[in-house]
Amino acid sequence: MKSDLFSSDHMVQPAVAPGMTVQNAKSIKYAVQGEMFARQGAMVAYRGNLQFERMGQGVGGMLKRAVTGEGLPLMTVRGQGEAWFAHEAQNCFIVGIEPGDVFTVNGRNILCFDATLSYEIKTVKGAGISGGGLFNSVFTGHGSLGLICEGNPLVIPVSQQQPVFVDTDAVVGWTAHLSTSLHRSQSFGSMIRGGSGEAVQLKLEGEGHVVVRPSEATPQKPQQH
Repeated sequence: MKSDLFSSDHMVQPAVAPGMTVQNAKSIKYAVQGEMFARQGAMVAYRGNLQFERMGQGVGGMLKRAVTGEGLPLMTVRGQGEAWFAHEAQNCFIVGIEPGDVFTVNGRNILCFDATLSYEIKTVKGAGISGGGLFNSVFTGHGSLGLICEGNPLVIPVSQQQPVFVDTDAVVGWTAHLSTSLHRSQSFGSMIRGGSGEAVQLKLEGEGHVVVRPSEATPQKPQQH
């Protein structure tokens, strides 16, 4: 059979080292030798001797999703083999975290991560945010974190002289040494409509970077039963 489909641009190659690599713009390949973690339902293919196990719905098995307070269920992948992860054809990126690094990320943007990373749930509390607060997962340790983003992310430098305000529905994550608070302002939309509604942004101050997706919100999909 002859087709561009079978060209080297699309053909997967055997892994040369354990861990994750970007397979293409929309997927991450993970060469598993032991254990790793991923969001439930994100595995699209695998080969080798791998076992997939849902994690419990307690704190350790749930990454909080910003704004809604919903949880992101995780699964454990164990064994030896290769697995490919993707989610709704979103763009994929890998962040390497080293000792001393702190990366705060929205649960909805997490695809997979090394078992050597540690995370804890933290929240920026404030009235007006449904679910009671803005939930995020704070990653530390040494390893790789696979992220997804609708479109190409914006990485905006933050400095003491120039704080950055981001839409709470658009923020993906931010680096260490940034302080956060909720900032209220009249929304541009309400001003056009002549209303008096308020918008809530996340204000980041300090020295570092904030990652933002080029989309304020994801349309709700109908539940499948």
